[in-house]
Amino acid sequence: MMMNTAELWLPCAAIFVLAGLVKGMSGLGLPTLSMALLSSLVRLPPASAAALMLLPALLTNVAQCLGPHGASLLRRLWPMWLALAAATLWSPLGSAPAQARIVLAVVLIAYGCWGLAKPKLPSFERWPRTAAVVAGAIAGTLGAGTGVFVMPMVPFMQTLRLDKTAQLQAMGISFTVGTAALALRLGSGMPQWPAPGLVAAALVASFAGLALGNRLVGRLSPLWFQRLLYGVFVGLGGLMLVSG
Repeated sequence: MMMNTAELWLPCAAIFVLAGLVKGMSGLGLPTLSMALLSSLVRLPPASAAALMLLPALLTNVAQCLGPHGASLLRRLWPMWLALAAATLWSPLGSAPAQARIVLAVVLIAYGCWGLAKPKLPSFERWPRTAAVVAGAIAGTLGAGTGVFVMPMVPFMQTLRLDKTAQLQAMGISFTVGTAALALRLGSGMPQWPAPGLVAAALVASFAGLALGNRLVGRLSPLWFQRLLYGVFVGLGGLMLVSG
């Protein structure tokens, strides 16, 4: 079965243009922002929103995977990626839509507050693989129900203090692993898939926003852009809790 699309085309296209723009400027945020807006504004159930988000997120992440640091990142992050995939496939959150919506709201608020506060990041040099497994397992458990893999995976990767190009490539590979695992999970149990035309519109809109974001990056103050973005995540999470 496919979701009714007549009233969804315009708002969904606008959401994915905005989400792609954010990803083009920051290297992340497409799944986070699109899931939040699809759930709070269009009122799609988390599983349906995740199904619509999958292909745009996967392909934009694949484009971000390319780079010169693949081998070194694999040596450092394979435990996290393995735990991320396993937790996504077997998380108990994916089968409870109401619970997943609440979890998504909490994740958005936590991620937004973390980004605004910018706390001092700890060092996990004494147990890097254990920390990587824990970060991947929690991110996968939450991501299976929400479609968002940022917490606590992104803060953990920032503790590694990679250079900018390696950080962007690490996020691209990590989100690709999570999104691919989520696609496998949804493929066996999704009762209602979005129509191909709606997915195509979301994909085109995402890459249009991505191209615009790549052009705008550097023209806006990174500090104020990040504050605005994290503030939006907190606001959307609060709205979802109140309306839910």
